[in-house]
Amino acid sequence: MLLTCPSEPLPGGVELVTPFEPREIAAAFHDIDGTHSKIREWIPVMTLVTGSVAAYGMFRGTPAEIAGEIRRHRGESFPEARRFAVESAGLSALTQMEWALRMARRLDGKSGDVNERIIDGIWKGEETFGDTGESPDDLRILGEQASLLFRAYEILLLEMGRNANLSAARKDPRNWRIPGSLAFLRTLKAHGVENYFITGAVVEYDGSGVPSGTMCEEIRALGYQVGKGKLLEEICGSAWNEKSPKIDIMKNLMRRKKLSPEQVLVVGDGRSEIAAGRALGCLTVSRLDICAERAREIHRRLKTNLIVPDFRAFDRLFSSGSSGRKPPQAGKNLRMGTVVA
Repeated sequence: MLLTCPSEPLPGGVELVTPFEPREIAAAFHDIDGTHSKIREWIPVMTLVTGSVAAYGMFRGTPAEIAGEIRRHRGESFPEARRFAVESAGLSALTQMEWALRMARRLDGKSGDVNERIIDGIWKGEETFGDTGESPDDLRILGEQASLLFRAYEILLLEMGRNANLSAARKDPRNWRIPGSLAFLRTLKAHGVENYFITGAVVEYDGSGVPSGTMCEEIRALGYQVGKGKLLEEICGSAWNEKSPKIDIMKNLMRRKKLSPEQVLVVGDGRSEIAAGRALGCLTVSRLDICAERAREIHRRLKTNLIVPDFRAFDRLFSSGSSGRKPPQAGKNLRMGTVVA
């Protein structure tokens, strides 16, 4: 499927940030939450979990007990944690939990230079830090606590809206998909592009190799078929106790499928998948609401190729390039063009 840069201005929230040469696309890597699905209203939950731990320290007990302790702070405001949730969209959940745990070290004066550098690095979207010089025991405890906190976060996420939203989506999935999502995926599939979902949520597999977990429930409820030759070829997810930065997931997937970055379209609303796509040399499309001013600012800074509010006009988004006109300057809105098969 040949995608070429749009060439005419059009208002409506579509924005060209970084013009690009025509690309022959063979595969598309899609984020799910906020990109295609509305089921998980995760920012308030992430704010509560990371804000509580940053303010009071890590809670003891099982994931359910930790969730119970965090639940007691639902009426409190954690403005820095909310800002972090917005800034860290798309990062591994374990990285987000690590931020909270490292912030908690400030409570008793145990946050040294290394800890502060890592906090700053996470704010900037970094997820791995090499040899930090921290002791193996400290890193082991940090990893164990992050995994426990991740599980507690998932418990709270389900009870604070996701389960009710999932029930509603099973009755009428249209209201829980980003407008144009299903048609967009079908258009890509019809033009020979293989679609893959890449998520920070945990994806587990049963004895037959069938993916399972809460995210898989949501995907099925929304009507997305997954499997070889289907609308989505595969779901690539995270793990409870091991960081899975999206750039690593993408690299592994490209290696397995023998894809070059120039053949890949990356679609997402989080900084991590867009930053990864740009770093690898993929074409990137950011799905961001018109009112998401801060997120749009972040994605412009990342030099994403396009920002779109939804997918309803995707099949007319890219001009054929047959006119020989040069792409418009970055920052201009676009008139919809055509897709060249």
